[in-house]
Amino acid sequence: MEKVKVMIVDDHEMVRLGMKTYLLTEERIEFLGEASSGNEAAKLAKLYMPDVILMDLLMENGNGIEATEKVLSFHPHCKIIILTSYYDDEKVFPAIEAGAHSYLLKTASAEEVTEAVYKAVKGEAVIASKVADKMLNRFRPQKKMPHEELTSREMDVLKCLGEGMTNQQISEMLFIGIKTVKTHVSNILSKLGVDDRTQAAVYANRNGILHGEEKKG
Repeated sequence: MEKVKVMIVDDHEMVRLGMKTYLLTEERIEFLGEASSGNEAAKLAKLYMPDVILMDLLMENGNGIEATEKVLSFHPHCKIIILTSYYDDEKVFPAIEAGAHSYLLKTASAEEVTEAVYKAVKGEAVIASKVADKMLNRFRPQKKMPHEELTSREMDVLKCLGEGMTNQQISEMLFIGIKTVKTHVSNILSKLGVDDRTQAAVYANRNGILHGEEKKG
């Protein structure tokens, strides 16, 4: 079986040493070399043309995202596996958009990282569960709360209802006619799916609408 050619890129020597030591025990992996920065990684990748690169994200002299873009620009078949401690949106999505094939956290075991390498050459991606959750949440339609369908004036009236105001008091507070207040209240009840103004007031209080802290979906 043809060996998988692998490079390691990380600015921490101990991380590189640990992964290198483990990879060298794998008969199906050919360890090509290591780099401590993104710019160095791009140069070595052009020289060795690896099948897989284990890429750190935060490094001086070229971060992992920049290195990923550079490598894929001249070696598009290379599979880059991000191996990092970070999984916030500012790191995950730029890395995926740059072309990273897989995204693992450094809490992964050496066996898990190695398995991701083998899967990468078969075209299978491996995404850490915390990262997968973020990706799903980004593309999953966010359900709106009922009050998000209200107009700004209806929101004003709802806040008044939450304070227990009568139609007359709302009229005086918002400088609108009684008939207009009644129309707004009717629309509010319909949009919130409640039966009366008391339930609307309860809704307003439960969702922090009185204090301008509306909860959203």
